[in-house]
Amino acid sequence: MKMPSNCLPSIRDQLCKASDSSGRFLWSAAASVSLGDLLRGTSLGGRLPGLLGRSVLLATQDQLAAALALVELDGVAARLIICPPDLPAEHLHSVMARGGVDAVVSDQGLGGPLCVTCSLAITPVKSEQVERRLTEWVLLTSGTTGGAKMLIHDLRSLTAAIDGLNLETDVVWGTFYDIRRFGGLQILLRALLGRGSLVLSSAAESVGDHLLRLGALGATHISGTPSHWRRVLMSPQARAIAPRYIRLSGEIADQAILNSLHSFYPQAAIAHAFASTEAGVGFEVNDGLEGFPASVVSARGKVAIKIENDSLRIRSARTALRYVDGGDQALADKEGFVDTGDIVELRGDRYYFLGRRNGVINVGGLKVYPEEVEGVINRHPEVQMSIVRSRRNSITGSLVSADVVLKGEPDLSSANNQIADLKREILQICRESLAAHKIPATIRCVSVLELAAAGKLARHRA
Repeated sequence: MKMPSNCLPSIRDQLCKASDSSGRFLWSAAASVSLGDLLRGTSLGGRLPGLLGRSVLLATQDQLAAALALVELDGVAARLIICPPDLPAEHLHSVMARGGVDAVVSDQGLGGPLCVTCSLAITPVKSEQVERRLTEWVLLTSGTTGGAKMLIHDLRSLTAAIDGLNLETDVVWGTFYDIRRFGGLQILLRALLGRGSLVLSSAAESVGDHLLRLGALGATHISGTPSHWRRVLMSPQARAIAPRYIRLSGEIADQAILNSLHSFYPQAAIAHAFASTEAGVGFEVNDGLEGFPASVVSARGKVAIKIENDSLRIRSARTALRYVDGGDQALADKEGFVDTGDIVELRGDRYYFLGRRNGVINVGGLKVYPEEVEGVINRHPEVQMSIVRSRRNSITGSLVSADVVLKGEPDLSSANNQIADLKREILQICRESLAAHKIPATIRCVSVLELAAAGKLARHRA
């Protein structure tokens, strides 16, 4: 098996060097595959050599099928475009054209110049002598539309945050993410290259059922967004898991969720990480506090961080390499820093996340970051989670509106007085912590908040 001198060993090559692959598994809600079986066989029906050097679209309905194909295609395909599960069918042609796709790997019978079926049934094969190359991994950003950004990583940038970690041998990862997005892909790679197993999520599975499955399979390390974890704490099956490590990313982790998780799972180490498809994995915070120490900005290491115009900017070997069809659009500035668009504020010796620059609410010319207001609302001991949106107003242009989910799922129809008191208490907390224009004009108690496909709060404009 020939490998160019500048080529990082592929995922499969690294798994083959491990001595414990036969005792490690990838589990979905309906099936499981031993990594040892995968290394001795193929999920692609022996057609891997025909995909050498091609630009391959990976488009599967089944998440486990996608994971198996990723292991086989890395180091073989010239370009690997990972299709997220919620990509609208009408945008598929555009993605294929922009990515120069000349082969498709799918479990859906998609057509194309060359279509290879990916199966959960592993077929034993002799070692396939396929020349290795450095594969471009193309990820689509969250909230995919026809004009979605297509970002190129390679295995070096995707695994730079994993390299050098103190890896344990008895780890079973679990995740609420889908591995076809950056957050989930990071967990898949940590499991594969970190000598662990992985319990995959399922869009058709309830939170409670997923927790039961995580518990039954002995998940030790579990990742998700803060919204995922708030739903966990609302579930009667929250005690089904006993994780050693809890990881939050994808949204701002406020103090309320960090405290709640520490109280509910006192045995677990809890970390919140900053990462994005563009910037890669920036840093991890392990001190139990929201935000991050100001010392992170001045620290010298593998990741350089600066704050410019209140926006967090990152430079490292973990960032995406470029856009597929960026044209004049630059991913990084002249110094190599990627502007994340996340706005932060320095208070004392710590930076706090306020929200996304493109999500600001304009109230009479004054800025309101929804996430900042949510963090204050979530401090109330009876609030499980909240979302803040803009509401149109003829005078100020917009007003701040909040939807709140209370703990214990009270009977909203028979608790009017109690709810009125809670709303007053929430407003009082807001008045004590926020400028007047940031205080919600209306607060509504609801039973559930919608999450987008990536596990983040669905922020539709009111």
